[in-house]
Amino acid sequence: MFPLSEAGYEMIAGYFRVLADPMRLRLLNTLQGGERTVAQLMAATGGNQANVSKHLRVLLDAGLVARRKEGTNAWYAIGDPAVYALCEIVCARREAFLKARAGILRADASPEAG
Repeated sequence: MFPLSEAGYEMIAGYFRVLADPMRLRLLNTLQGGERTVAQLMAATGGNQANVSKHLRVLLDAGLVARRKEGTNAWYAIGDPAVYALCEIVCARREAFLKARAGILRADASPEAG
């Protein structure tokens, strides 16, 4: 990281807050397969119309998704594909952390540890 202004810190924290919701992560994950309508996103995530639409609005405002209208449908797609690189880094680091923690627990439970 590089030094930021206070406004910069707030902006970056806001970006991470957008990603800090499981439904938004589900929506982003679903959109990785291509653009979808709200109905398709509801079916894929198990969310209701109001909830999915609310989260799509947050993602849209953050620039993470894009929307286009076609007839009566709104189609959503990824607006910033770099979010997937960030998510891959986070998932890999969490997995490594949990594996290391599990290894520590297994070693503590071994007969040699006692």
